[in-house]
Amino acid sequence: MVIQWYPGHMAKAKREVSEQLKKVDVVFELVDARIPFSSRNPMIDEVIQHKPRVVILNKKDMSNLNEMQKWYAFFKEKGAMPVAVDAKHGKGLKQVENAAIEVTKEKFEREQAKGLKPRAIRAMIVGIPNVGKSTLINKLANRAITQTGNKPGVTKQQQWIKVGKSLQLLDTPGILWPKFEDQTVGKKLSLTGAIKDSIVHLDEVALYGLNFLIQQDYEGLKNFYKIEVEPDSEPLEWFDAIGRKRGLIQRGNEVDYEAVIELVINDIRNAKIGTYCFDLYHEMRDL
Repeated sequence: MVIQWYPGHMAKAKREVSEQLKKVDVVFELVDARIPFSSRNPMIDEVIQHKPRVVILNKKDMSNLNEMQKWYAFFKEKGAMPVAVDAKHGKGLKQVENAAIEVTKEKFEREQAKGLKPRAIRAMIVGIPNVGKSTLINKLANRAITQTGNKPGVTKQQQWIKVGKSLQLLDTPGILWPKFEDQTVGKKLSLTGAIKDSIVHLDEVALYGLNFLIQQDYEGLKNFYKIEVEPDSEPLEWFDAIGRKRGLIQRGNEVDYEAVIELVINDIRNAKIGTYCFDLYHEMRDL
């Protein structure tokens, strides 16, 4: 599944981020806590360079806490200030402001020494589509500022948002990179809803998600669907069992596999089966 998808507005967004970088004190890089490495845009390091950075792991309530803590330490080791939040439910948001104050402390001390007046911290929020940027901004601002939606590509232009007296945020459109050469990364992005279902093979995505759960949470998977299938069974047996248990049957008593695929993806995507981090640190730490 080599996905090539680089719309014109993505190229424009990258250029605009580069142009606006000099206007901000800190960059908020928002990632999905379920895929904290795979949901990072490789171009962002090149664009942001040495600007102070706060890595915000959003949707922490949907991730595996133990794995997320490993990535938390990883980002800290790389020189960023990591924080974990649940933007949808407004949890952990104070940490974002505190982290911004911490990483810009030296800069504002220098400004104060020069006699400059105190001002709000200017922060730019960047991240790939559908990691929750608009939701985070609305929660931080405590009002509906930006449009939200559970699909990629909702934010299309930059805008400044005032957050109390301490922060000014620059929202940016979500930026994806030109090509997903790693098929597994593409499946993870699809499974968590970062890329549109229409540009991927959903059967491959469902198979990836199913195999992950068989390996990482076999009992949880069985118990959720109330089925009995051996872990080494063929994927078709799992789909058959799930389809028949949920009544997804077509004429002729045949399982509606398209409906099963959609069901499995949605159940995983919405953390109905359990909370998972699909970026296993021990497999990816050397990347």
